[in-house]
Amino acid sequence: MNFKIKITDFVRCNKKELIILGIILLIASFCRLYKISSYMTFLGDEGRDVIIVRRLLVEGHPPLIGPGTSVGNMYLGPLYYYMMAPALLLANFSPIGPAVMIAILGIITVAFVWWVGRIWFSKSAGLIAAGLYAISPTIIYYSRSSWNPNIMPFFALLSVFSVWKVWKQKKFNWLIVMGISFAFVLQSHYLGLLLAPTLFLFWILTFRYLKFIKNSELEIGKFLKKSMLGLLFFLGLMSPLLIFDLRHNWMNAEAFYAFFTARQPAISVNFLTAFLRFPALFNQIITTLLGGKNPYVGWVMSIFIIIGVIILFSYVVKNGKNNLKNMNPAIYILFSWIGFALIGLCLYTGSIYDHYSGFVFVVPFLLTGIFISRLLDKGRFLKGFGIIITCSLVLINLSANPLLKDPNRLLQRSIDVSKVIEQNSDKASFNLAVIADTNYEDGYKYFLLNDNYPVVDIDAQKPDTVTNQLFVICELIPNSKCDPTHNPKAQVASFGWSKIYNSWNIDGVIIYRLVHTK
Repeated sequence: MNFKIKITDFVRCNKKELIILGIILLIASFCRLYKISSYMTFLGDEGRDVIIVRRLLVEGHPPLIGPGTSVGNMYLGPLYYYMMAPALLLANFSPIGPAVMIAILGIITVAFVWWVGRIWFSKSAGLIAAGLYAISPTIIYYSRSSWNPNIMPFFALLSVFSVWKVWKQKKFNWLIVMGISFAFVLQSHYLGLLLAPTLFLFWILTFRYLKFIKNSELEIGKFLKKSMLGLLFFLGLMSPLLIFDLRHNWMNAEAFYAFFTARQPAISVNFLTAFLRFPALFNQIITTLLGGKNPYVGWVMSIFIIIGVIILFSYVVKNGKNNLKNMNPAIYILFSWIGFALIGLCLYTGSIYDHYSGFVFVVPFLLTGIFISRLLDKGRFLKGFGIIITCSLVLINLSANPLLKDPNRLLQRSIDVSKVIEQNSDKASFNLAVIADTNYEDGYKYFLLNDNYPVVDIDAQKPDTVTNQLFVICELIPNSKCDPTHNPKAQVASFGWSKIYNSWNIDGVIIYRLVHTK
């Protein structure tokens, strides 16, 4: 099986194109890797992930489930944890390793967007799409931290590119790639299920085509064999979740069932309400990805893309069936991809956060690349208009670049706070609590465990888990809101009656050392 891109394909790229691509990749690399340790997110979720992966590497404890979802009490698969393991090991157990892995994957995605845009449409479409993708503030933000949804754009694009290779080029080995990449999509976020209709639709179209050509029995046999292999790879990668459910009374399956059948289900069947949400949701995605989160730019780009789509289809209608047959088939895949995504997201009744649409991140950039490249091929006026749009988007996105903000230094704060705890714990066992609005213990706990300090999780049902000291990390502002001896948080309440023995102010947080009152 040969899935490699031939060197001769790159030979066909002219020198100017490769130079522009090189500049785009250098900019993408700088935006993602510059001071990554200072800008990366490292809170409780990231700490939980490296704790689990460290346990895999040090204790040989393979996880069967991944992170829990924010709604529905469901668990993702563990593929991302296994993906993190080599990076964490190579970085000598520093959380920077997995973050760099995500950054490198983000750079590869930029190159992949160029390659797909070039193959599907044109050189200029690929370069414009890749250039805008490289500097999008939202894309940069999700390309600099270790988090399972951050791998979704690459694997979603790989899944769709694979089904295109199957549909248009009859390269059936790519069915195996599709099965593997779609497993990664689903295990990064379950909203990746909205990619399934597009993959299935073009699988069906391929099968129907093979049925109606002459002497197709052999081709159908190859197609079904590779489809079965792709399905087996997909099921094999998803199997840890099945094993987990078998061991835990179908806990995840029941959570899925409750998610769709609860009294207030997360999925609405009111299609009118969903239809009315369509324009706002489309604009939200465009604003987030292309407009640097500037609402005015978002509306302008939304209108630009909609007008481009209308012109495209009006041209098809005007020129009849023959033009429909001659239309670039990749257009059908793009419209199917974003169409099913928008329908599914409109039917979802909860809040739509940026990372929820990770499986469709690349589509607005490819559409923009298509329409701008076509303007550049027209007369002087339209060419000038295309140049103005491109330059404006570049300036707007660069002005909102996350590097222009002060670094959060969350990783360094976790390290500094952990060192203070280690230095003042007298090397005796201790409990840990974090009082914060959006954080919990695992970001600090990872470094304590990695340095072999005896941090003990309090279990209210097990009195022997309560030690003689409790370190409380207060992130609230003002710090007086913490009230560490009376805070209702479970770890504090379970510790029992206590008093403040000492405190330290480190990187804007207060560390309290509590001991029991006698």
